[in-house]
Amino acid sequence: MHTVTPDSPVYRQPGFVSFLVSRLCAVFATQIQAIVVAWQVYAITHDPLTLGYVGLAQFLPMVVLLLPAGDVVDRFDRKRILQLSWGVQALCSALFVLLSYDKPDSAIPFYGVLVLFGAARAFTGPALSSLLPQIVPRAQLGKAIALNSSIMEIATIGGPMLGGLLYTFGPTLTYSVNLGAFLLAQIALLSVPVRYAFQRTARDDTAWQRFTAGVHYIRSKPVILGVISLDLFAVLFGGIIALLPVYAHEILHVGPQGLGALRSAMAVGAFAMGLYLGLRAIKRHAGLVMFAAVALFGAANLVFALSHWFWISMTALFVAGAADMISMYVRQTLLQLATPDEMRGRVNAVNMLFIGASNELGEFESGITASWFGTVPAAVIGSLGTLGIVGLWAWAFPVLRRADRLDDIEEEPVGLTDGGEVSGKAG
Repeated sequence: MHTVTPDSPVYRQPGFVSFLVSRLCAVFATQIQAIVVAWQVYAITHDPLTLGYVGLAQFLPMVVLLLPAGDVVDRFDRKRILQLSWGVQALCSALFVLLSYDKPDSAIPFYGVLVLFGAARAFTGPALSSLLPQIVPRAQLGKAIALNSSIMEIATIGGPMLGGLLYTFGPTLTYSVNLGAFLLAQIALLSVPVRYAFQRTARDDTAWQRFTAGVHYIRSKPVILGVISLDLFAVLFGGIIALLPVYAHEILHVGPQGLGALRSAMAVGAFAMGLYLGLRAIKRHAGLVMFAAVALFGAANLVFALSHWFWISMTALFVAGAADMISMYVRQTLLQLATPDEMRGRVNAVNMLFIGASNELGEFESGITASWFGTVPAAVIGSLGTLGIVGLWAWAFPVLRRADRLDDIEEEPVGLTDGGEVSGKAG
């Protein structure tokens, strides 16, 4: 019998595989539900605007609750918070089962359940991100993040396909499967040990001071501010997902089947790269690797924007997904290792807020520029914008550009660069 040490492969760390299984079940349930709720709401209303309300009903409570959720995650048991949030999401699946027993004639009750679902998800994200460093040792955190992200890509690829298949048997069965998946996630999470707990210190801060502590901490840390803001603006300008239906219909002429392939190409690239990074971590020059990956993401999007050939477009999206996974791997690892345990919930909550804003605003930006300039010019402008952001951020955040070994990142005092020299606030 082999003894497990901090240097053992990440998949041998106690509880890590169970954590992946629980995450896989939960994300599958979320992805299945997303496609089924949208389909059912549209079947009731036959109004495309109501699909926007589906996203809005989930996004607004997350925006309102993310900062308080980060404070809760830092003050209480993170594993228990994750169990409670998944429990509320399982309750939402049960409510959808009840709503679907009879043929509903209004989408309003669905929006009500989605508001509750979005409120629960506000706690899920910070709890998940903050719990992982308490399960695996610091030396294995980068590989753990890569494998964890690959699991999410499996669900991103397979969840909508499975949801569409299950829906042929009716929404009631589909929501029942969701409920079962959330319960399986809870069961798998029970066997996950919290091996690296931290000492919580009592403070006299007001609730508002605690809620905003994550924002103030990020502003004082050039490394963290750099990685979070780079993700925000790179995705804001480089997001082309919203334009894929137009490309499939009017430019590539591949129909709905081709659209499905295009949507999955980026996820497949991310999944493959995540598996690779889970086995072979980035050893050196992490900052430069991250900037190069974001630049490759922008360049691949530019190739897609100009392509009129389906397989070139597919290849470009595959490369973009792989590059985005490299960037995400470095960003998330830097974020986790440069953040002290007692601040992880609040910092991860702000990060999630930035990610949500970049995704939502990125789709809005793509739609606006496409309506102003046309689809292809909009995609080209966005891709060039991403490349410009890479150059600007590499200049504005030298501490991030010089970041070398991920496992050597320290929670350095405010105002010190990686070379130990006093610096001004980055950005």
